Amino acid sequence: MVDTDKLGPYELNQIYTGDARQLAKAIPDESVDLIFTDPVYQNVADYEWLAETAARVLRANTNLLCYCAHTNLPEILAALSQHLTYRWILIQRKLGPQSRMWDYHVFGTYIPLLWFSKDKGFPVRWIRDTVSISPHGEAVNHAWTKNYEGVSHWLARFTEVGAIVVDPFCGGGAILGSCKQLRRQYLGFEIDPNTTEIARRRVAQTQPPLFVEQPEQLTMREVLGLPKLNGQTKLGIP
Repeated sequence: MVDTDKLGPYELNQIYTGDARQLAKAIPDESVDLIFTDPVYQNVADYEWLAETAARVLRANTNLLCYCAHTNLPEILAALSQHLTYRWILIQRKLGPQSRMWDYHVFGTYIPLLWFSKDKGFPVRWIRDTVSISPHGEAVNHAWTKNYEGVSHWLARFTEVGAIVVDPFCGGGAILGSCKQLRRQYLGFEIDPNTTEIARRRVAQTQPPLFVEQPEQLTMREVLGLPKLNGQTKLGIP
């Protein structure tokens, strides 16, 4: 059994400075409910390490979520598939200004979020595979930060309150701050000391709500993308 306040030698709900490849060795086997992270996209070797580590530390039938770039997607998928089961590419659409990919003459309108699992992991409730995120974000002085809106959307659908979430490449702390907001336990690693301090400040300034309302289970009409009927049903679809 894992102590409810610790994960191996680590205090939960803390961010540690250091190389995740070394720090993660002390995480006990099959002790984590979700790995959710945003690695440096061009470092394909990090994704392979991430999958190998996830296969060890994740509990049975749980999941890995990780952001990635479009440009090296085939290499990243191959690296992750060596150790985990591919499930889906989730789409986080960016509303507002679009990113210009000059080398490809493409306006980037979404961020891929890769979903892999250990064994056959599922979300804890039905999800849509595409979500639109407003362009606002928290000012944390970190170039590649994510905003809470997108991160919290997925976190609330892949975990329950009290779940243990690990982010080995925590950057500006968006995933860990979302964990605090939604009352998930977390453990973060960050190799750069200055970025670690940014993440710690961000999480410290994040206040959990007085009440966390879990997303409602989607009705079949919502799953099929049909409009609501104000409490009525048609064609036997709730």
